[in-house]
Amino acid sequence: MAKSKALIAIFFIVFVDILAFTLVLPYLPFFAEHFGASPTQVGLILTSFSLCQFLAGPVLGRMSDTMGRKPVLILSQVGTCLGFVILGLAQNLWMVYLARVLDGITAGNITVAQAAISDITKPSERAKAFSLIGVSFGLGFFVGPAISAFLSHFGPQAPAWGAAFLSFCSILSTTFLFNDSPHLHDSKEPFRIKKSDLALAFNFKPIGHYLAHPKLRPLLAQFFCFNLSFSAHISCFALFAERRLFWNGEPFGAKEVGYLYAYLGFIGIAVRSWMISALIKKFGERGTSRIGFFAQAIGFGGYFFVDTIPGALMASTISSIGSGLIRPSLAALMSHVAEPKEQGIVFGVSQSLASIASIIAPFLAGLMIGHLPLGVWAIFAGGSMLLAFLFRDSPAEPKAQPN
Repeated sequence: MAKSKALIAIFFIVFVDILAFTLVLPYLPFFAEHFGASPTQVGLILTSFSLCQFLAGPVLGRMSDTMGRKPVLILSQVGTCLGFVILGLAQNLWMVYLARVLDGITAGNITVAQAAISDITKPSERAKAFSLIGVSFGLGFFVGPAISAFLSHFGPQAPAWGAAFLSFCSILSTTFLFNDSPHLHDSKEPFRIKKSDLALAFNFKPIGHYLAHPKLRPLLAQFFCFNLSFSAHISCFALFAERRLFWNGEPFGAKEVGYLYAYLGFIGIAVRSWMISALIKKFGERGTSRIGFFAQAIGFGGYFFVDTIPGALMASTISSIGSGLIRPSLAALMSHVAEPKEQGIVFGVSQSLASIASIIAPFLAGLMIGHLPLGVWAIFAGGSMLLAFLFRDSPAEPKAQPN
């Protein structure tokens, strides 16, 4: 019962955070263009968030291992909330950059939530438990963009204020619903940030250490390829749709992109709720992840041919199915390999690799859309997933260890 309550609390916290993020996601490229941003500058705005997230990932993961999950979650959520407030107040492009930088520095919510799940579940249960985060992603992508599309009628900054409100709700949720696992510390250490903790932000040794791990290396490489592809897609799809898709004779805008993202969220819910358990039972976590890689390669690459709404829906459906399978499968595989007291830092390293991909991908995607034929963007996104599919991973499925 205690485990179920903890998982419900984690699910709710992540869901509210993702809901806030997806409120901003569909309209941010259009909002930046409102201040005169080019496609390349839109990519740089998203790159600035990911660069800061990359620097912060290991330190937030290590802090949660030593100080507890709850204080780090609250710190992360406060930074996210302030970032959304600044975005709501933005009057020029530099304030948009500032908002994303602040959010990136404190973006440890998912990393810490994954480590918290590992604290309270047996290895054999983790794929199913990690799928809760996947379901929260799906619900967030379903509800958040739809709300964003609705709020866009009330002004370009209304979605940012909606996101700030939801982010504040997530702080309250963590404060009153979430409890740390008692085995994390042998002593009650007061919550404070030390200089030695901050130095981890510039310590790249953990990344090299875990990339040298023979069983973690292929999983981390696949996770990197997945995020490279996903980031290229999600960061600049709005710019692609604005130039390629039309509704009632008008180019796609924030409202149309928001509703399309809501559809993707619905597909994600279906995959993570009904499909992934059956596939893992039949093919295992490794086989399920490979099915996801192949599906996402086909879906993202399919945008090369898309110039109609039905075509966009088909490509988006296939890619969303792939994404729904990949995230929980890879997270579970990494949790099996990592030692119990290293869960936070391993997921922090994986988040740093995701951030490196997110640093590279939006900038490249913006350059491609701004200076090359639109189809090149699709080839890049699909090709990255094909590379993950072809990557030679560890030959043996990790064995579940007793809890």
